[in-house]
Amino acid sequence: MKDLRLSATGLEVDHDGAPLQAFADTVLRGLGQVMLQNNSYAGLLFLAGIACNSPVFAGAALLGTLASTLAAIALEADRQMLRQGMFGFNGGLVGIALLCFLQPTPLAWACVALAAAGSTLVLAALQNALAAARLPVLTAPFVLTSLCVLLASTRFGRLQASDLLPTPGLPNGASLEGVATASTLGEGLLTGVGQVFLQDNMLTGALFILGLFVASRRACLAALAGSLSGMLVAWAMGAAEPAIRSGLFGYNSVLVAIALSGAALAPGRIAIACGLFATLATPFVTAASAAALEPLGLPALTLPFVLVTWTALLASRFSTS
Repeated sequence: MKDLRLSATGLEVDHDGAPLQAFADTVLRGLGQVMLQNNSYAGLLFLAGIACNSPVFAGAALLGTLASTLAAIALEADRQMLRQGMFGFNGGLVGIALLCFLQPTPLAWACVALAAAGSTLVLAALQNALAAARLPVLTAPFVLTSLCVLLASTRFGRLQASDLLPTPGLPNGASLEGVATASTLGEGLLTGVGQVFLQDNMLTGALFILGLFVASRRACLAALAGSLSGMLVAWAMGAAEPAIRSGLFGYNSVLVAIALSGAALAPGRIAIACGLFATLATPFVTAASAAALEPLGLPALTLPFVLVTWTALLASRFSTS
């Protein structure tokens, strides 16, 4: 078709031709934007990686991205941002989180569609609220929407938690658990990337890394560095070996490293300094966030990524203020 052509980032559509193909490409870009990549090839590899671990999670990610994108269309959102997938990635993450921490009943699937669409409204509100501070929204709509639904589920008898949702209770003092080995670090390196989409699977992580490599070698290297640094800091501080192996201390560092390696901060010495410090600090914020939310029985999700990245971006302006 004359209206369609492939580019380095995905499908390009001239004018208003081929609307279905353009929409499909937009949805894939939405999945790619979870790791800050405006690239539908990356989005397709991310979706394939999720499907390798769980077809249910892949379906939830797709439904969430579709619902949040359609909500943005209904709200007549900015067409360029819409085409870049900026209104899809929070909804995709909402879909995975709800089907991860809730039993996958028909009602839970309906909540996925509703909450994912709602995350677009939260995104629009946060964009206006953060405009004066010149801060990106990042995955804050995903975090706020998902935590709201998960907390509400404790009062709704027809929404049952899965065994992955933390048990409410006061945080206990940590003790050394297991011995981290080369196998721990090798597996944790991949699962740390996979956990960005809440996927504890080495093959999934490998496909995500491939997707990043296709979209941006800089982002790919940043993701690997972030996962490795998150693991090493957690290991040095005495975190439990199973948590390190599962990538639970890596995925927020992955996102912080990608964001501050150029996606949210212009490349340069300040970006390198802020990125390095922020990536090393992220495991501490991850542990603190998990402990703070444990009494409510809620997961930290990507809250540490949001908090650390916002702090780093604001701090980076200090030298020019």
